[in-house]
Amino acid sequence: MSYKFIDGHNDTLLRLDKGVDEFFEGSKQGHLDWPRAKKSGFAAGFFAVFCPNPSTDPTPVVYATPKGYEKPFPPKLDDSYAYQYTNKMIARFLQLEKKSGGRFKTARTLKDVESALEGEYMTGILHIEGAEGIDEDFDALHVYYEAGLRSIGPVWSRENRFGEGVPYRFPHSPDTGPGLTEVGKKLVKECNKLGIMIDLSHLNEKGFWDVAKISNAPLVATHSNAHSICPVTRNLTDRQLDAIGKSNGVVGVTYSINPDMISADGKNNEKTPLSEIASHVQYIADRIGVDHVALGSDFDGTRVPQELKDVTGVPRLMSLLKNDGWSEADLDKISHKNWLRVLGDTW
Repeated sequence: MSYKFIDGHNDTLLRLDKGVDEFFEGSKQGHLDWPRAKKSGFAAGFFAVFCPNPSTDPTPVVYATPKGYEKPFPPKLDDSYAYQYTNKMIARFLQLEKKSGGRFKTARTLKDVESALEGEYMTGILHIEGAEGIDEDFDALHVYYEAGLRSIGPVWSRENRFGEGVPYRFPHSPDTGPGLTEVGKKLVKECNKLGIMIDLSHLNEKGFWDVAKISNAPLVATHSNAHSICPVTRNLTDRQLDAIGKSNGVVGVTYSINPDMISADGKNNEKTPLSEIASHVQYIADRIGVDHVALGSDFDGTRVPQELKDVTGVPRLMSLLKNDGWSEADLDKISHKNWLRVLGDTW
């Protein structure tokens, strides 16, 4: 059984450092490429532009705690490095369309995504994960919008001029630091004007509530899970879930096991069963309604359970949900209709 689906997050662009031909030719590496995506029903996805810390930066040490672990922030990025790397990744994304022979298109309108679901092509939603490459005057933001940018996470799990993400801690709440800076609040307003979706994944709790107060668009977390099941900083508390539901927003459930955002024990177990991912889908739907839960893999940005393996495992997850009693109408919402609604309301 295969459903056409929209995926909330991938880091595949990082893997294509030798050129985008590998994406279309297929690879045994990573989680996502054209042949595997086509086979699985992947019709559209958020392709993240992410700036890793330079290899010269010290790697943050993971500290063991009596009940789990703590990984401190990486160093802040240099502005010039972040701007150059962001441009490099956006150029790589645009090459996907240029070299696709009509098989891949940048999503600039809701119609582009709808056409992808109808099978005309695959579409990518250009997303920035961590806005270090954007200046305080937002000149780069406007240029990136014209290039196709339609989604942005103001922070990754480190500090920048717009706010703070969450350092990885287990067990711990997402309440780990201060809220958005003044320029971070202006970024939210500017994105609202342009119709760029704000992604709350990685943002700490105070920042989450700042966005909730400022934004006039649905609240969205593209790749996060339920904190009540897996109490890691990256997951959403019940109160946060309630706010997303009230705003008519959506949560893209992630498959990440490194860091482990699925299991109650947080132990990064590759043998984690798909049923534990399904439990997050069920919990969020029970808490705020099936209209507010979707898929948000984090492919190529994390490790996923062996049972899932890569994008070709998504049909197995959907089959599991069907066997658990989910209706076809609800599975359509989870696979693509909820994302379509939120994108339509935002763009």
